[in-house]
Amino acid sequence: MLIRSDTYEEVRQAFTWQTPKYFNMGVDVCDKHADATPNKTALIIEDEDGDITKYSFLALKRLSNKLANLFVAKGLQPGDRVAILLSQSVEAGIAHIAAWKAGLISIPLFALFGEDALEYRLTDSGARALITDDDNFPKIETIRDKLPDLEHVLLTGSGGFSGDGPISLWAALDNASDDFSALNTKSEEPGLIIYTSGTTGNPKGALHAHRTLLGHMPGVEFPHEFFPQPGDLMWTPADWAWIGGLMNVLMGAWHHGVPVLAQRARKYDPEKALALMARHRVRNTFMPPTALRLMRQVENPKQTFGTDLRTVTCAGEPMGAELLEWGKKALGVTFNEYYGQTECNLVVANCADLVDVKPGSMGLAVPGHDVEIIDDNGNILPPETTGSIAVRAPDPVMFLEYWNNPKATEDKFLGEWLLMGDLGTRDADGHLWFVGRDDDVISSAGYRIGPGEIEDCIGKHPAVSLVAVVGVPDPLRTEVVKAFILLRDGDNGDPELENDIRDYVKTRLSPHEYPRHIEFVEDLPMTATGKIRRKVLRDGEIAKAASD
Repeated sequence: MLIRSDTYEEVRQAFTWQTPKYFNMGVDVCDKHADATPNKTALIIEDEDGDITKYSFLALKRLSNKLANLFVAKGLQPGDRVAILLSQSVEAGIAHIAAWKAGLISIPLFALFGEDALEYRLTDSGARALITDDDNFPKIETIRDKLPDLEHVLLTGSGGFSGDGPISLWAALDNASDDFSALNTKSEEPGLIIYTSGTTGNPKGALHAHRTLLGHMPGVEFPHEFFPQPGDLMWTPADWAWIGGLMNVLMGAWHHGVPVLAQRARKYDPEKALALMARHRVRNTFMPPTALRLMRQVENPKQTFGTDLRTVTCAGEPMGAELLEWGKKALGVTFNEYYGQTECNLVVANCADLVDVKPGSMGLAVPGHDVEIIDDNGNILPPETTGSIAVRAPDPVMFLEYWNNPKATEDKFLGEWLLMGDLGTRDADGHLWFVGRDDDVISSAGYRIGPGEIEDCIGKHPAVSLVAVVGVPDPLRTEVVKAFILLRDGDNGDPELENDIRDYVKTRLSPHEYPRHIEFVEDLPMTATGKIRRKVLRDGEIAKAASD
């Protein structure tokens, strides 16, 4: 845990990693609090009708123990994978805890994923069990015969099932024992797979050890200004399927015994978000910059709704000076931007309580992490020089490997450095600045979207011959997806076909990945070896936006 001091250097020098040989994330975020403070509130759920349900740490321990016993009864063995296709809910929380306590590997999946996206991730991971709800089960039912490894489907709905159908989760939990002895897992044992965006092909599964939770904690405590403080309560509109929602918020708060607010909002609404935070006196939140930009449309938000925020963090896309200043004036808090990625999260951050935030800067290296700007040979570059952002290994927050992809794992490292895949600079004061990506990831509304998976999906449309996907500038979302499409002979590019292609992507991948812009072209820029030159397309769009 970070120790408060007068200067950043003092905080950094005072910090030391204390990673034990044996460590289990499920025990850490739940059982230790259930034993010490059993009646303390862990989770507050407000549904769309305004009904509120609270769960203590003891309640979470008992429910997760029941589920862990159910996993074991179904024949799951340590190391088996359990997929969790749920939005913010108590079921999602206990599913991760139960999996970890049973020595299983949990896989969070975005509830808005379509059939193609789910099929790839479930097949690649070899998940043996899946927990989902009534809304998402039809997608699983459609692809079930393509998932030979998937043996058990647990459904959170109240309906009864028999035979080869899904099991009613809550009915099964009623019959399970709430006594379970968690496995004494080593901190280096795997516990979590989170799939990245597919940048040059299919998404990759970042396999994390149990120690990753401990590796996250300085990056939670620093931008939340020496979290936790008395009265802290955490909420995020970010889905718990992403590492930002799951580890930065839910598990990061539970590690310290801080309650978390959850709400299954179908769509983000800035006024409803403000009212929710005021109603529950949320003190800490993580929001993508796009969510904050939408909030700017609300007049006098603090006075109107009575929010009482202590810390606001943001990541996923550059925040900008204008948004920073608005936060100070409108919400009375300095937004602390931070930086990381699925493979190596929360390694750079701002902490306004300790160091003045430089508008546009990602911040300083979080205590405990060695972050540098390096050249192609792994040499540390001097200040004000552009190079690759890299983190020195070993590091507790660092992933173990890409699941079933040793070549990609090897390519992720340059000697002792993990390459973040982004270009940046460091100023004379040590602040890090994002310059650009050295891959093709699209940053849209806080999501990191890989073009490869979208191109693969659009390429299956019967009218499409060839497609290239890039991010184009957008004033609200930073970037949005644009598809350049070469049609098959006999097909004409018209608005009806555009809408059909958009719907094709929405239903098969995810609504946040569909191309908001489509341009039908007669050819695409290619390299001599036949690869599409996305950079040419992207640079053309940037130049076009600058001239508008």
